[in-house]
Amino acid sequence: MSRTLTAMSDSAVARGQQQMSGPSRGPYISVITNRTTNLVIRGAMLFSVGVFLALVLNLLQVQRNVTLFPPDVISSIFSSAWWVPPCCGTASAMIGLLYPCIDSRLGEPHKFKREWSSVMRCVAVFVGINHASAKVDFANNVQLSLTLAALSIGLWWTFDRSRSGFGLGVSIALLATLATQLLVYNGVFQYTSPDFLYIRSWLPCIFFAGVITMGNIGRQLAVYEYKFVQEKTHQD
Repeated sequence: MSRTLTAMSDSAVARGQQQMSGPSRGPYISVITNRTTNLVIRGAMLFSVGVFLALVLNLLQVQRNVTLFPPDVISSIFSSAWWVPPCCGTASAMIGLLYPCIDSRLGEPHKFKREWSSVMRCVAVFVGINHASAKVDFANNVQLSLTLAALSIGLWWTFDRSRSGFGLGVSIALLATLATQLLVYNGVFQYTSPDFLYIRSWLPCIFFAGVITMGNIGRQLAVYEYKFVQEKTHQD
C-alpha cells in the first residue's frame, strides 16, 4: 500500500513538473517568434519609408539642378534612379532598427514625445529642411550651411533630445558624407558648384536630420514590441 502511494505521488510530482515547464516554455517561444516577426515587419516598413523619402527628396534636388547624373546613366534602365532609393531604404531600416536597440542596451528607453503625431511633424520638418536646401536662395554656401545646421540641431532638440540620438546622428552623418564623397570622386554623380571636397558643405546637416527622423520612426514602431514583451512577462 505504501509503495502504491509512493508511486502515485512520484507520478503526480512528475506531471506537475511537466505542466510547470510546459507553459513557461510555450510563451517563451511565442515571444521569440513574435520578436522576429516584428523585427521583419519594422524593417520592411522602415525600408518603404526610406525609399519613398529618397524618391521625393531626390526629385527636389534634381529639379533644382543640385545633383547631376551622367546622361548615359539617366538614359539606361540601370540608371542611378534604381540604386539610390534601395540604398536609402536599406540605410533607413538599419538606422530605425539601431536606435531602439541602442536605447535598450543603454538601459535608457527614449520617452520624449512618444506619439505618432510628433513623428509626423518630425518627418514634415525634415522634408522642409531638404526643401529649403534645394529651393531657397542664400547669399553664399556658408550662410546656407549654418542655417541648415541650426535647423537640424533644432529638429533634434524638438523631437529627440537624447545624447545617444545626437551621437549616432553625428557619426552616421559623417560616414554617409564620406561615402557620398567617394561616389562623387569616382564619377557616379556630381553636385553643381561643390564647395567642399567635391560635395556640398551642407550635406552632413541633411544626413543628420535624416538620421534623427528615421530614428524617431524606428523608436515609435518598436513601442508595440516592448508592450507585447512586457505583457508576456507579466502573464508568466
